[in-house]
Amino acid sequence: MVLALLAIAVVVANAFGRIQRWPPTAHLVTGQPTQEQPRTRDCPADAPVPPARAVVHPPPGGWPGVPQAVSVFNVFAGEVRLEYGGHRVCGLMHDARTRDSRFRAGVGMVIVPQAGNQDPVIVYWQPALKPGWIPTIRIGAPSEVQHVDTLRLVVRTACLAVALVLAATALMAYPGARDWTFLGYAALCGLSVVWQAVLSGLSGYPEPWLPVAGHEPRWFVGLSSMGLGAVLCGMWLLVAGPGLPPGVRRRMVLATVGTWIAASLTVLLAPLAWLEPLAVGVELAFRMVYLLILGWALHRLWRQRPGVLPALAGMLPFALIALLELAGSRLLIEYRVEVIQLAVTWFLAVSAYALNLRLGRLRRQRDEMQQLAETDPLTGLPNRRAGLRRLGEMFAVAREDGTALSVAFIDIDHFKAINDDHGHEAGDRVLVAVAQALRATVRGASEAARMGGEEFLMLLPGVAADSAVQRMHALRARLAATTRELGLEGLSLTASIGVATLRDGDADAAALLRRADQAMYAAKRGGRDQVQLAG
Repeated sequence: MVLALLAIAVVVANAFGRIQRWPPTAHLVTGQPTQEQPRTRDCPADAPVPPARAVVHPPPGGWPGVPQAVSVFNVFAGEVRLEYGGHRVCGLMHDARTRDSRFRAGVGMVIVPQAGNQDPVIVYWQPALKPGWIPTIRIGAPSEVQHVDTLRLVVRTACLAVALVLAATALMAYPGARDWTFLGYAALCGLSVVWQAVLSGLSGYPEPWLPVAGHEPRWFVGLSSMGLGAVLCGMWLLVAGPGLPPGVRRRMVLATVGTWIAASLTVLLAPLAWLEPLAVGVELAFRMVYLLILGWALHRLWRQRPGVLPALAGMLPFALIALLELAGSRLLIEYRVEVIQLAVTWFLAVSAYALNLRLGRLRRQRDEMQQLAETDPLTGLPNRRAGLRRLGEMFAVAREDGTALSVAFIDIDHFKAINDDHGHEAGDRVLVAVAQALRATVRGASEAARMGGEEFLMLLPGVAADSAVQRMHALRARLAATTRELGLEGLSLTASIGVATLRDGDADAAALLRRADQAMYAAKRGGRDQVQLAG
């Protein structure tokens, strides 16, 4: 509420301030005129002409005499060359400095043909490594083509940004979770960033930040092998769900890392002629393993295993891509890069959701283990370690705030005789009854603890000495009433209680506890079944 009111106040003050400073006719001009022409790159005179060629013919009757934009997308290796009349433009997908500055996601040019001109636009490129991965040539009004180019760039950049954010989130969660799965997920996101950057050409935008140019086929095949292998590993882990043994999970990740290393070495050492069959083989292997994992996921869904629905949700885009591929979809051919990036990003997002569920489970398990470690199994009260920790916290707060703090050390009288006369089972019942009486006396569950055996500790924050003594007398009466409730013939349930209140001279919580313990022994020496105030 306070933050909301503060935000409203800032907005109102800012609005009134602008009204006072800026009249209605005011305006702001930034920047300065430029003499720079649109950046284009002429083809080097000795540059070989790429072997693949397409001719874009003018409409019937010739060009209409208005500016035309031509842009080429989905060329993954080599230089793209565009020719119109005597004008030639060349550009590299992985070096934005070599492309027309009006086109960011592809290699393009703008021509202004005379009305009725019949000269075609000719596009040259290196043949694709994989069947179906063919370039898309878009021609039209410069504004329309540039809008499509901008949209492609936004989608490609957004996918990389999402992967970076997810990687950073996993790294920040790791110190608290202490689970290597978060580091593995961060590595997967980092690999997807590099893979998508090479796939989309963003490795060269705005300047090359990866040494891809000249080695595009090796980067493309190597990262595709590593990326697809990592995605398959992630799918397998998602389908397996939370019940997967840690050893199996670890072996699966190590196998994936081994595949990465093998793929990298193969691509680096293999002749260029091998890269095309390697690329095709990697895609076929991915589809086969994907179908196996999909079948396993459906089987687990039929058996109602936990955690399968997120896995199927993450796998769904890849099934849609396969269906579009079989149908020969023109949309997939035109926007293949964006479709693949969106599928990978969706998979990473679903994996992050599953990872978040895993983090929640780890926290619950940690809380349960901490609860077990700090709880007395018989009485359900905090044990000695938890009681001393809570005492230290209350001591620090009382010292800082200047408030009162009292503690009571309680020892059941003749407890050994109770065990000897009535049996250990009856002794356990007595301890449980005492714990229930303590809970009824204090305000919070953490203000009473079993210190061991028949000794208990009560913490009374904000309670002065007189009030603490009165409460302990009420506890003695409650214990006496508990004797009748237990129904053990001849049982007499009493306690010796020592009370101590925080003093200015107490250096630490141990001093306060030590005085309460001494007061308890004074109560025993005084005849038991009584309350003694320290000092």
